[in-house]
Amino acid sequence: SSRTVSLLSQLEKINLDSVLGEADNARYVTSKILHLVQSQEKNRKEMTSKGSTGIEVILSTLEVKSFNLCDYGYVASYHFIIGLCGGRRASVLVTKGGTQILLQLLLTASKDSPPNEELMVLLHTLLAKIGPKDKKIGMKARINGALNISLNLVKQNLQNHKLVLPCLQVLRVYSTNSVNAVSLGKNGVVELMFKIIGPFTKKNTSLMKVALDTLAALLKSKTNARRAVDRGYVQVLLTIYVDWHRHDSRHRYMLIRKGVLQCIKSVTNIKLGRKAFIDANGMKILYNTSQECLAVRTLDPLVNTSSLIMRKCFPKNRLPLPTIKSAFHFQLPVIPASGPVAQLYSLPPDVDDVVDESDDNDDAETESEIETENDDDKDQHFKNDDIETDINKLRPRQELGRPIEELKMYEQFFPELSENFQECDLVSKEPKPFVPDANLSGPIVVPTAGEE
Repeated sequence: SSRTVSLLSQLEKINLDSVLGEADNARYVTSKILHLVQSQEKNRKEMTSKGSTGIEVILSTLEVKSFNLCDYGYVASYHFIIGLCGGRRASVLVTKGGTQILLQLLLTASKDSPPNEELMVLLHTLLAKIGPKDKKIGMKARINGALNISLNLVKQNLQNHKLVLPCLQVLRVYSTNSVNAVSLGKNGVVELMFKIIGPFTKKNTSLMKVALDTLAALLKSKTNARRAVDRGYVQVLLTIYVDWHRHDSRHRYMLIRKGVLQCIKSVTNIKLGRKAFIDANGMKILYNTSQECLAVRTLDPLVNTSSLIMRKCFPKNRLPLPTIKSAFHFQLPVIPASGPVAQLYSLPPDVDDVVDESDDNDDAETESEIETENDDDKDQHFKNDDIETDINKLRPRQELGRPIEELKMYEQFFPELSENFQECDLVSKEPKPFVPDANLSGPIVVPTAGEE
């Protein structure tokens, strides 16, 4: 422990000097700290313990402008932070400003032509690890101008899976923000995701899983969902799902199949998506595949998600139902010759006669997606009005097993429950006069003084 503290003191001094000649010393000291942390768990705990300045020193090393970004001291610092990115330690890095520093380094490193691949892999790995712990990472990336860096790297290195995987993990984190999802969609990220997930192949399944999760997050935006429908991607998703259903006979890739269903679920949140799903024969496809999955209990998540999609997309009809869809026929007593009721009765059987107004405010919704980050904070403190908070209403009422009239017969056995007894006079010390009871028979003997 003393060795680690000594090395941290040396590194802090080097950071303050920040001269060109100190780069070699920073490389040596950082590598030594990395070795100590990797070899002994107690050193790692000491670095992240309360009151320790170890993380601040390491992060300040990354901020020194005179050091080379690709220097071994930097790389060792990255590996050190990766080793700390787990559970509570990742939250500590966020609170110390690690997200802002890494985004600034990513922006600086992207200016090199071509960017250093190892450096980009390390930076994106770090951002993917600490991103879920930072609720504001989407906003920070957009403000810093680092939002499209990961997207451009994926576009330029589609065959380099070592680099694409951490970039997709970062894009998945960015896409949870609605403003980022719209911005990335305008830059072609939806089309890019479909290049990665199709056609069917069992190679690089981990990359495909991350791409499907990213696509499902992106399609939650109605703007991106409409873009996917316009390009015919609903049919593509159904084809991909059928291919995985046929080839995954041992059910080893259930998560990938569920990821495809999540994408279909997101795109069918809009009316155009539901119509495209029906037109692509999606009801029959999901029904048949669900029937084949019922025998395997581990595939219940696929059946449940498929059921949710089918229930959402099934056409809705008003009562009375004069069509073959209903087992009963409710005939109105008087049907006017013209009007909305007559129009409903004249519709063919396969027409959805319930007006779907969910997408009538698409333009307003698109504008509202470009929202401020304050709205995201309000969502964190969302109060559900359906939850009862009155304790008196939540307390169960105790009902008597019998009417009160039937219970009066027991009053003679429990007089203390009904009669009003006066308290005894315990303060006065004078004895109360003896009053004989008139109902008592026999002589009354009054004791004289001195007798007990």
